[in-house]
Amino acid sequence: MLNVIQSPSKYLQGPDAAALFGEYAKNLADSFFVIADDLVMKLAGEKVIDGLHRNDIQCHAERFGGECSHNEINRLIALMKAQGSKGVIGVGGGKTLDTAKAMGYYLHLPVIVVPTIASTDAPTSALSVIYTDQGEFEEYLIYPKNPDMVVMDTAIIAKAPVRLLVAGMGDALSTWFEAKACYDAHAVSMAGGQSTAAALSLARLCYDTLLAEGEKARLAAQAGVVTTALERIIEANTYLSGIGFESSGLAAAHAIHNGFTVLESCHHLYHGEKVAFGTLAQLVLQNSPMEELETVLGFCHRVGLPVTLAEMGVTSDVQNSIMAVAKASCAEGETIHNMPFPVTPEQVYGAILTADLLGQQWLAK
Repeated sequence: MLNVIQSPSKYLQGPDAAALFGEYAKNLADSFFVIADDLVMKLAGEKVIDGLHRNDIQCHAERFGGECSHNEINRLIALMKAQGSKGVIGVGGGKTLDTAKAMGYYLHLPVIVVPTIASTDAPTSALSVIYTDQGEFEEYLIYPKNPDMVVMDTAIIAKAPVRLLVAGMGDALSTWFEAKACYDAHAVSMAGGQSTAAALSLARLCYDTLLAEGEKARLAAQAGVVTTALERIIEANTYLSGIGFESSGLAAAHAIHNGFTVLESCHHLYHGEKVAFGTLAQLVLQNSPMEELETVLGFCHRVGLPVTLAEMGVTSDVQNSIMAVAKASCAEGETIHNMPFPVTPEQVYGAILTADLLGQQWLAK
């Protein structure tokens, strides 16, 4: 089997990147169709559009309806065709970016994504999550290539809610441990092959960056300012984690996250908050050294990620709830089967309850 690594064609990051990326965008197209919801358009739309105009790039802005559904994608494609735009730009959160990716894929045109938060590693990836018009999951769209450009304006992201940045750290926290598990198991990654040494190294750099800069970055975001630590965490949350997961693979942490989605009591949590606890459970599942567990527990506690089931919202009928989570985590096709050993629901059940006790013990110190 081939070793495969993939990534966006270009990644730009820094204060005012949303105003400066036009210099690079003009190499992709001379006209763009820009989508954003009403709030994001007020927050960042003018900055993006002015930056394009300064580089003699034509653009047309259109309101994103809020749901990444086939109906919304088709509606925007029809409007884009009428404008004759040669590229698409999505500005905002995950559903806006996923819609822009889908439009570019169906029209065979370049795609630029401009995230306004750093809460997941999804912006760099070659996939979209498609929902129904009512917001229910429908399917994944897997693309033959990643976005042509990812633009991270750290001045905008610094003003976003701190909890979103922390959730991004929770998502990124799993990257190294899942990448290493997939590497050891010779699992097939989302890139369609086995991990390269480069992808594995980026996954490790992601973890090391979180430990070194996470707490400082959270404080900078709390103040709404851009610092070196915040810049490094935004890169870790987005690029390092994105390449690490897509080109190395997902394992138990994300499968356990998916298991927790069956519990209504966890619906208030962000993706990365559930992934962080899933990471703790994976470490127990693979019998990681106590020193490593304590390092991860300490990091989570310092930045504000959950380390117990109670912090996750699971406080009643715990045993039956966690068995339901464990069974869902081990469903056929789940990424937990990328672990380098067979995994059963009973093992996951035990790992989650043990992780919870470790978290309780840590908080009691």
